[in-house]
Amino acid sequence: MQELAPGIFVETGFRRITVGAILTGDGFVLIDTPPYPADARCWHDMLAAVADVPVRAIILTDCHRDRLLGNSWFEAPVIVAHDETVAYMRNLPAAFLETSVDALTGDLPERSTFSGVHIPLPTVGFSHRMQLRFGERIVPLLAMPGPTAGSLWVHLPEERILFTGDSIIVGQHPYISSATTKDWLESLTVLRRSRFAADTIVPGRGPVVDKSATEPISNYLRLARRRVQGLYRAGRPRADTSALVPELLDVFPCDDGDLERVQRRIKSGLDRIYEEFKSNDKNNESSER
Repeated sequence: MQELAPGIFVETGFRRITVGAILTGDGFVLIDTPPYPADARCWHDMLAAVADVPVRAIILTDCHRDRLLGNSWFEAPVIVAHDETVAYMRNLPAAFLETSVDALTGDLPERSTFSGVHIPLPTVGFSHRMQLRFGERIVPLLAMPGPTAGSLWVHLPEERILFTGDSIIVGQHPYISSATTKDWLESLTVLRRSRFAADTIVPGRGPVVDKSATEPISNYLRLARRRVQGLYRAGRPRADTSALVPELLDVFPCDDGDLERVQRRIKSGLDRIYEEFKSNDKNNESSER
């Protein structure tokens, strides 16, 4: 666990995601939670070694399954998310929990550790900006479209620290979960501006970085959008986005054991971008009528 500034902690060693915690006068505010029970227990122990205080709130930076399962292991009276995330979670399919656990586990013994897991719904939602106050600590939240329309950032301007969720991940192919890549690029442009008070960036996955880490993600999104737009404008079907996967695969490293999974992630993202262009055309046609 690393203390980025007094009372602001980050842990990058857990499986799947990077998590954070802010120590306030009333207790801890968690920024995402480890999905695996063993990692969650370890996070509990790390925080207890810092201060014997309760977890007062959890902030969800988006609605990816890796962030939803972990909330079950923490008894937080307040769970905060963007309104889009709240709506998504209220309409989860019946099989979501089972398929999510299957995706995280490799064998039956590991699966059994998830016994009793559930997905608590957020208690508070917001649409644009929000501030949490616990004790003397104010925690500002910003709605910043990224891999989902409900992506949010936790911005601590006095310490110049920013938690971005999966809007930035390091050294791996990004998750593109909704048709918001144009807005995602704008969010990253905002972050790169000199007047945006953030020197230390905590990504959704990977080590702590600085603003330069926005460039690889932006370049990836621009490339994917150019390739999909060319395909879409040529009148080719969405299924043909599979032809673009090899080029995108080369942008970030990929272990051989993860090849199939990463290829599916890339293809899913390309399909989302295709639907983004298709939806934009439909909206333009409607506005002209």
